[in-house]
Amino acid sequence: QVQLVESGGGLVQAGGSLRLSCAASGGTFSRLTIAWFRQSPGKERAFVAAISSTRTTHYADSAKGRFTISRDNAKNTVYLQMNSLKPDDTAVYYCAGDAEIILSSIPYHVHYDYWGQGTQVTVSS
Repeated sequence: QVQLVESGGGLVQAGGSLRLSCAASGGTFSRLTIAWFRQSPGKERAFVAAISSTRTTHYADSAKGRFTISRDNAKNTVYLQMNSLKPDDTAVYYCAGDAEIILSSIPYHVHYDYWGQGTQVTVSS
């Protein structure tokens, strides 16, 4: 069983940066596709970015050009570097993992087996 733990959230002013981390344990990390989703009150959980076991990356349109996802298999950790943050980026950010997800399913949270507890990101204007 894979456990995921997010960290790095916090309060930042608009235009600032944060780096989120997703640390994994209990499984073969290098086989996992890891994704970041976010959810704000009253809204559905939304795809942000993902990185596959082959390091192929995928981004939501809202994240392209501002966010970068990367992985360090030696540390069993995936990072989400978020720059030029906007108030609309305010949400709880979750990391999710799956070892067998197919390409077309990557943006859809229902296809992921493993989830972290979430970390709050608040961007003030």
